[in-house]
Amino acid sequence: MTENIMEKPNSAKVCTLQSSFEPGFVADGDYVIGGIFPLHYNQEMPDLNCTYRPSAVKCNGFDPRAFRWVQTMRLAVEEINQSDELLPNHTLGYKIFDSCAYPLTGQRAALAVLNGLDEAHSHMCTGASPLLAVIGESGSAQSIVVSRILQPFRIPMISYFSSCACLSDRRKYPTFFRVIPNDDYQVKAIAQLLLRFNWTWVGLVRGDHEYGRFAVYGLLRELQGTRVCVAYQEMIPLLYNRQRALEIMQVMRNSGAKVVVVFSAEGEMTPFLRDYMKQNITGIQWVASEAWVTASVFTGSEYYPYLGGTIGFGIRQGHIPRLSDYLQTVDPQRYHTNPLVQELWGALYGCTPFPSLGALLPPCSGQESLLEQHSAYMNTSSPRVAYNVYKSVYAIAHSLHNLLLCQPGSGPFHNNSCAQSNNIYPWQLQHYLQEVSFSIAGEEVNFDLKGDSIPYYDIINWQRGTGGKIEFVNVGLFDGTKAAGKELVIQEERIIWAGHQSKALVSVCSASCLPGSRKAVRRGEPVCCFDCIPCDSGKISNQTDSIDCTTCPEDFWSNTERTACIPKKVELLAYDSLGIALTVIAVVGACLTLAVLAVFLYHRNTAIVRINNSELSFFILLSLTLCFLCALVFIGEPTSWSCVLRHTAFSITLSLCISCILGKTLVVLAAFTVAMPGNNIMKWLGPKQQRAIIFICTLLQVVICAAWLIDAPPYPSRNTQYELSKIVLECSVGSSLAFWCVLGYIGLLACLCFVLAFLARKLPGNFNEAKFITFSMLIFCAVWLSFIPAYISSPGKYADAVETFAILASSFGLLFCLFSPKCYIILLKPEKNTKQHLMGKEKK
Repeated sequence: MTENIMEKPNSAKVCTLQSSFEPGFVADGDYVIGGIFPLHYNQEMPDLNCTYRPSAVKCNGFDPRAFRWVQTMRLAVEEINQSDELLPNHTLGYKIFDSCAYPLTGQRAALAVLNGLDEAHSHMCTGASPLLAVIGESGSAQSIVVSRILQPFRIPMISYFSSCACLSDRRKYPTFFRVIPNDDYQVKAIAQLLLRFNWTWVGLVRGDHEYGRFAVYGLLRELQGTRVCVAYQEMIPLLYNRQRALEIMQVMRNSGAKVVVVFSAEGEMTPFLRDYMKQNITGIQWVASEAWVTASVFTGSEYYPYLGGTIGFGIRQGHIPRLSDYLQTVDPQRYHTNPLVQELWGALYGCTPFPSLGALLPPCSGQESLLEQHSAYMNTSSPRVAYNVYKSVYAIAHSLHNLLLCQPGSGPFHNNSCAQSNNIYPWQLQHYLQEVSFSIAGEEVNFDLKGDSIPYYDIINWQRGTGGKIEFVNVGLFDGTKAAGKELVIQEERIIWAGHQSKALVSVCSASCLPGSRKAVRRGEPVCCFDCIPCDSGKISNQTDSIDCTTCPEDFWSNTERTACIPKKVELLAYDSLGIALTVIAVVGACLTLAVLAVFLYHRNTAIVRINNSELSFFILLSLTLCFLCALVFIGEPTSWSCVLRHTAFSITLSLCISCILGKTLVVLAAFTVAMPGNNIMKWLGPKQQRAIIFICTLLQVVICAAWLIDAPPYPSRNTQYELSKIVLECSVGSSLAFWCVLGYIGLLACLCFVLAFLARKLPGNFNEAKFITFSMLIFCAVWLSFIPAYISSPGKYADAVETFAILASSFGLLFCLFSPKCYIILLKPEKNTKQHLMGKEKK
């Protein structure tokens, strides 16, 4: 900070430093740029007692990786100063400070980089600022603080590692640029990664800063409307608190989410992961943000059992030819007054080249060789953040170069003026920085209107390397310039997952619902937590995790697995086992009836045939034969003619049969009552009258059937109501009223026969046919009364089978009851086939 003190009127202004903050590295030049790096990843806050001047924040936890970034900036400046093409005859200088990975210390570094090193070197009070631009910061929280401090001075800054989407707001951060993609692209990439591997139940852990807050907010926005749900959100305190960290680990241990997405910086993750390993928690698939996915501090072999298989999105790697050689030039002999180099030696070798009283580390020579095994510092095979630092320095150099090439009268400023080479203002450099475009190692570098760079990430997988250490293996890329859905390219076969597995872990709240079922979300739980409900009959789902089951078309039904609609099974009374059995019974019945008819024809002149009215017997036998044959019409696929024929032909032939039996009953009753005095009933029951009775009774049934056929005839139908999984081919009766009228009329005739036969059952004679008619009508009525409930309750083809069985059973009942006694006498007892025996008048 500076303080302007007026010693005397008209005296010159003098700038006085209120506190000193020594830079890590300083170099003079014509144009000075600042650098702010997190050379330490932890800090100790001073005592807040205000009774004395507070001491400075003490930083600890030296980070060799960030130290490599510092050396990359110095290398880039030296290359530019030695170049004959870029900024010829001009040199760049730098001032590099440590932010300690903490916003408060970053603020102190920003103020220090604005000030001179001491009062003698301070030029802040007169003329243009000697500081043209700042390279920094790493963390977004620190960058926000630094940008706000630099903004009033309109000094541009280029961040090499701050990816928070909030920094793209030009109204709040008008001087901010970066060579790392906006986090909006990273969260989009992570969302696609989660969907790619079907990780629908994940945990979120973030740091307590804007970077973590905005990244989590952006990821939640990307996941809206997808099948991914967040099991929990936890925050690592900015000032690390072990108790709070253990609480977070307990949540991770108890949760069913096996995938944890972390938006945090290396500084917070280092103590957190150390405690994580002490808790011996395994089986977690880490998804790392770019802030720590390539952190060399986690490459030790002790980390692999817990962090092996970590996958994340890293900054695009580049190539810096001279970096490895340049890093090896840093040693305590050359920088014997620089405490940072001493800390580097302590971090790499566990010793101090300049022992002093109270030193905690053993002494060493300071001439130890820097080997590739010190990967935290010497890993230059695939520089990422270091490459961003390298690009940032060259971006400033190219912008300054373009500024110096400006021709008077054609400049971009007021009145087409150019900037003065000996008095350049930072805002003038920012104009050229916004327009800069150059190529480095084949990569195009430029900035959009928001100060962002090309959105490109490498997909990094942590795999076991030599000596058991972790290596960062490139297994894919994310190119934000590609069309939607084509940005993510992954070589899955190269990935090693958590637990050294070749297959990705499963992280779901509920296992996927297989085809044949649907998801039913549990009340009060996220949509990713659901139960799998089997599809109802007639519905299917042929995809995994179906929201609903689809109803099959009318003529289709679901298969057993409920995964496909198959044609409904067609059911009819066909010539299967049941149909063949009924057919055989019907044919046998018809043959038996014809056999009886043949016997009666052959013995038509015998007493038993003639006494029982042979003409009516022949009519009954013929009608019974037709009844048996009518049963065949009920078997097979229904057609228009078969539907009409089966009911009408059956009802007419059965009515003919019952009418003949009614006529026979009347004759029997009349024959045994004719001997009564004054009774001349037989003259009304002669052959003509009998034929008239049969004709009239049958004609009434014909009229009913004709009306039925005219009004609503039977027709073939595909019935799907009896059983939804089948199509029953049947004959619809058309008019139920007509159908039951037909059956009711037959029942009326049968009841009339039964009553008359019952009245004549005790009439004299050895062969009283009234008894047999009574018994036959009793069987007939029993069959058809049983038919009604059986027919109504029988499903599908069995309704036709019941009706066929009723026809056959009643026909057999009539055949056997009426004609078996006569056939017995004709064939087996011919001596009884006499009029005297039948009338009961034979001599004893």
